[in-house]
Amino acid sequence: MKLEGKRIVVTGGSDGIGRHICLKLAEQGCHLAILGRDKARLGIAAEEASGLGATSARSYCVDFMDSAGIASAAALIIADLGGVDVLINNAGIWHKAGPLDSISDEMLHCTVQTNLTVAMQLTQKLLPSLRAQGEAAIVKVVSKSGVLAQAGLYQSGTNTGMFAKAGEDVPNDIFTEPGDLADVVIFMRSRPAKLWMHDVRIKL
Repeated sequence: MKLEGKRIVVTGGSDGIGRHICLKLAEQGCHLAILGRDKARLGIAAEEASGLGATSARSYCVDFMDSAGIASAAALIIADLGGVDVLINNAGIWHKAGPLDSISDEMLHCTVQTNLTVAMQLTQKLLPSLRAQGEAAIVKVVSKSGVLAQAGLYQSGTNTGMFAKAGEDVPNDIFTEPGDLADVVIFMRSRPAKLWMHDVRIKL
C-alpha cells in the first residue's frame, strides 16, 4: 500500500507506541485521525504530526468505556475525512500484575474494554467505509500478554509510560523503544499489495 494520502485512524495515538506510529505516518504524508483520552496530549500529537508532513492531522478525544461515544467518533471521522483507508487499533492499558482474585471488577472491565472490546466496536463502525475503498487495512497492536498468558511479570516490554501509570516499577530503560515498533507497523502497511502480512511477532 502506498501510504501517501491515505486516511488513517490510530487509537491510543497521543502517547507511547501510538504516538510514534502517528509521527512515522505523518512523514509519509497521510491524513491522520488520532484517538485518545487526553485532550491536551492529543492536541500536541496532532501538532507534531502536522509539523512532520501529515497532509492533515485531527484529534478526537474519546472515552473508550463509552460505546455511544465510540460510535459518534467513528461517524465524525468518516464525515471529516470523507472515508477511512486504514484503521490501527493500538490503544491499550496495563494493570499491576497479580493473581486474578486480587484485581478489582472495575479494573477487569476497564482492561478488557480498552484492550479488546473497543477495537471490535470501532472496527465494526468503520468497516463499511473500509470496504468501500479500493484497498484498505486493519492493524491490531497487542502485547505478548495479549497472546500468551503467564504468571507474574513478563520478561520484556516497551519503553512507554504504561507501567508507571499502573504504579508498576519496572526497568523501562532495558525495554525496546516505541519508535522502533512504529517502524514495524509502517513496514507492514507499505509492502506491495500482493504481499500479505497477517501476523508479525516481535520478541523483545
